[in-house]
Amino acid sequence: MPPQKAAPAPKPGRPAAGRGSAFEQTFKNIDDILHKDAGCTSELDYTEQSSWLLFLKYLDALEREKAMEAELEGRKYTFLLDKPYRWESWAAPRGKDGQVDHNAAMIGDDLRDFVNARLFPYLHGFKAKASGPQTLEYKIGEIFGEIKNKIQSGYNLRDVIERVDELSFGSHKEKHELSHLYEAKIRNMGNAGRNGGEYYTPRPLIRAMIQVIDPKIGERIYDGACGSAGFLCEAFDYLTSKGNLSTSDAKALQQKTFYGKEKKSLAYVIGIMNMILHGIEAPNIVHANTLAENLADIQDKDRYDIVLANPPFGGKERPEVQQNFPIKTGETAFLFLQHFIKSLKPGGRAAIVIKNTFLSNTDNASTSIRKLLLESCNLHTVLDCPGGTFLGAGVKTVVLFFEKGAPTRSVWYYALDPSRNMGKTNPLNDADLVEFVTLQKTFGVSGKSWRVDAAGIDEATFDLSVKNPDSGEVVVHRSPQEILEEIAGLDVQSAEVLAGIGALL
Repeated sequence: MPPQKAAPAPKPGRPAAGRGSAFEQTFKNIDDILHKDAGCTSELDYTEQSSWLLFLKYLDALEREKAMEAELEGRKYTFLLDKPYRWESWAAPRGKDGQVDHNAAMIGDDLRDFVNARLFPYLHGFKAKASGPQTLEYKIGEIFGEIKNKIQSGYNLRDVIERVDELSFGSHKEKHELSHLYEAKIRNMGNAGRNGGEYYTPRPLIRAMIQVIDPKIGERIYDGACGSAGFLCEAFDYLTSKGNLSTSDAKALQQKTFYGKEKKSLAYVIGIMNMILHGIEAPNIVHANTLAENLADIQDKDRYDIVLANPPFGGKERPEVQQNFPIKTGETAFLFLQHFIKSLKPGGRAAIVIKNTFLSNTDNASTSIRKLLLESCNLHTVLDCPGGTFLGAGVKTVVLFFEKGAPTRSVWYYALDPSRNMGKTNPLNDADLVEFVTLQKTFGVSGKSWRVDAAGIDEATFDLSVKNPDSGEVVVHRSPQEILEEIAGLDVQSAEVLAGIGALL
């Protein structure tokens, strides 16, 4: 039986490849095709399947660019991928006119079987032969070992490939446009509600956190629960927006600035793709469970200048994971907070999103971690975020800003109040955070902000509740379920969690 080939007739009404709205329409067309495929059932699937195809299209553009540079310099370029597995061979073979040769392009079962049985195993093999985990070869191998092609129809797959082929990574403007569209896809995953917070932290909040931390080129920035890598991408944009980067600066940003870890396969793949679209060729993201690392094993060389993170909360870690921490608790976010404190260099700075009940919980673990935070770090700022900040998640959060190496002397609180009900159609925006960023520079007191002297914090409970002393209003509200969980936790907690706190310092 002869191989099935793509039909030669072009699709009517397709937008020309180009910029702006044409790119946006292309992304919409891809989602429309995936929506019809039996193997793709959610926004998460649409983003995952778009991601591996976008990655291969990007890789093709990157290799072509490097080959042209080598030719101009009189060098020979050796492609990473063997010829049968390059985009131009299997996805978009072209004729002499530069257009896709539909007679040479696979379609239907032939295309699906090639992708599943040959392409993915070949690409996964790159992990074993890579020279190290920070190489592009290693990232290729990891990506294609973590995900699989879910597009069941080879005809739908052909249609998606043709749309992806319309996209161009040729200019900085095109990459910038694609990165914004990809961010929109990640935001849609968050809006979908199914564990959306794992993938999307509102970018206005991230940008405000970065403005307060004010990273500098040469500092190492870390997110041990990086998800879609929003913090790392926004920090990259912040540093590159300053302009006038030297060659060494650009190299440092590419290779020695941004570091992340991510446990879940889909988030790991999306995070890598997001960083690539933002301009980082071989992201330093490791696919690993951060909490599986024993804190006692973290050495000075493993520490970072800056930590930016929104760790998952509400999870319940198993006892063997808790054994890696001096202060034992099943709450995932509290384990991450210990990890982040230990991972900071002396003088290092952090901005961490956490559930607001952390400030007032009375269980031994919460009290001990607050004590650790106040005694080993200068917790200088607490940003109280209103309900609706995280779309699809009703949990209220705060952002903790602290510097490691000196005890807290006073805490400045700011109660963010956009004076509206936030939701999918009216989300948090950059303007909402302008006053916070401005007042934070001087710890200014206003109707929304106040300062609390550390000497006035109860040394028995180390309660840090968001309570404006002028209004008497306590902004922390706990649900009955959270109270019941705390009571249950108190039944099993013991004073031993206080032991070993010094191991974190």
